[in-house]
Amino acid sequence: MSVGGGVTFTSKPFWVKEGPTTFPSGPSHSCCRSAPATAGPPHGSCCVLSESKEGVEKPSFQRKKKKTKGRKKNPFNKKVSTAFCLSWVGAASAAGWLRGPLMSGHQTHTNTSVNGAEVPRRPPWSGPEKLLALDELIDSCEPTQVKHMMQVIEPQFQRDFISLLPKELALYVLSFLEPKDLLQAAQTCRYWRILAEDNLLWREKCREEGIDEPLHIKRRKVTKPGFTHSPWKSAYIRQHRIDTNWRRGDLKSPKVLKGHDDHVITCLQFCGNRIVSGSDDNTLKVWSAVTGKCLRTLVGHTGGVWSSQMRDNVVISGSTDRTLKVWNAETGECIHTLYGHTSTVRCMHLHEKRVVSGSRDATLRVWDIETGQCLHVLMGHVAAVRCVQYDGRRVVSGAYDFMVKVWDPETETCLHTLQGHTNRVYSLQFDGVHVVSGSLDTSIRVWDVETGNCIHTLTGHQSLTSGMELRDNILVSGNADSTVKIWDIKTGQCLQTLQGPHKHQSAVTCLQFNKNFVITSSDDGTVKLWDLKTGEFIRNLVTLESGGSGGVVWRIRASNTKLVCAVGSRNGTEETKLLVLDFDVDMK
Repeated sequence: MSVGGGVTFTSKPFWVKEGPTTFPSGPSHSCCRSAPATAGPPHGSCCVLSESKEGVEKPSFQRKKKKTKGRKKNPFNKKVSTAFCLSWVGAASAAGWLRGPLMSGHQTHTNTSVNGAEVPRRPPWSGPEKLLALDELIDSCEPTQVKHMMQVIEPQFQRDFISLLPKELALYVLSFLEPKDLLQAAQTCRYWRILAEDNLLWREKCREEGIDEPLHIKRRKVTKPGFTHSPWKSAYIRQHRIDTNWRRGDLKSPKVLKGHDDHVITCLQFCGNRIVSGSDDNTLKVWSAVTGKCLRTLVGHTGGVWSSQMRDNVVISGSTDRTLKVWNAETGECIHTLYGHTSTVRCMHLHEKRVVSGSRDATLRVWDIETGQCLHVLMGHVAAVRCVQYDGRRVVSGAYDFMVKVWDPETETCLHTLQGHTNRVYSLQFDGVHVVSGSLDTSIRVWDVETGNCIHTLTGHQSLTSGMELRDNILVSGNADSTVKIWDIKTGQCLQTLQGPHKHQSAVTCLQFNKNFVITSSDDGTVKLWDLKTGEFIRNLVTLESGGSGGVVWRIRASNTKLVCAVGSRNGTEETKLLVLDFDVDMK
């Protein structure tokens, strides 16, 4: 077709929707101005529009000149301005080619006038059509014009969207970042740093990691006005450094606490900065975990001490002399001696003001530690009681009669007898919902405390399960077969077995675990650190020179920053002592 000015189109442009095919008088390509109105494409160069494969009409441009390599040349002549392109679109609009709601009487958007032509701000083009139009527009511009476009567009993608949000919403967005990303965000700008130091934001991060309230860290102002350090952030960073110390920090020489001569340390408690060790030398000793000094020696039992519990300044001990004693750890005074059992007090569990003791006389007794009174006697086992758990409402006991029993101590009635083990029960865990029992029959059983039903039987160990810990449905079990296993008691699945070339070479004697690590001790004279999630061996924390020839680590207790190990031997190759390892950091 031929339009005003002599430009000939073989088909309508892709932006042409309907209407006449005559281009109004106005801007036209210089090479076409002299062409007759009815003529075809002028000789030399011409604008020709063709239909795309998708049916969308788009402009294409033909030249007779030889194609050049490299960057695509301007399809118009060399001097085509942005105003020309806009006026061309404006002229097409005036001719009625650009129809639709935006170009009709129903249009709601205002137009821009360029060289007297109305140019629509928002042509009714589809997404692909807009991209094609932009491609052609950019390709027709000089480098300086493209640079101008970049200067206009680029700032739109560099806007600080966080600063445009209300503070509460900005903090909500930042709460989805990992702590390491929050620390990086604080380096972005002053406002982001203020947000990234928000105390409530870091309190939530600490809560997710199980970090306790930072009572020892005071809020402090820094030299720059407007910035306040978050105590919760400091607590998080401190905990991260402590974890790093456990994993790969230098192992400093431990504090060595000597005091039980060559006797066996049978029980160990660690609370705050106090350590209490019980021995078959009939005594208990109270130690400072900070200085390593023996603060008190608790003398009064006439037989070996085989069980103990501790809370704050109160220590309770059970002995082969058939008594329990309540001590003031601060003064060393024996407050009460609890009489009633007729054989060795082998186990106990303290909850608030009450302690439940289990004895080789096959009974359990509930005591008030403030008055020294025996409140209840639980009878039903027919062999020695080896382990007990108490949550303040129910008592769970395991015995050498292969049974596990659930008791209501107030009524002194047995609620359930959990039958299934085929040998002695040596270890118990109770979280208020599940009872977990470990036996010499090599199995571990998970029970529902309300119904008494066995939910899972955990198999895989080859010998006696000597120790277990349960937390948040994760059970860690140590066995005389030298292995440690990590279980999910909800599914009964074994998640990890801590073995391989670095596994213990003898029976596992004790274990502790937290959200990151498992710590295990063994008859082989080592204390090992493992990754809870992967089951991978991290490193040895303690290695006795006498390990393998008699040196034993009997008990371990760990806090967030310290590890206490009770070591010795049964043949005199290793001196009886406590080792205290410190993994704390100095936050200056």
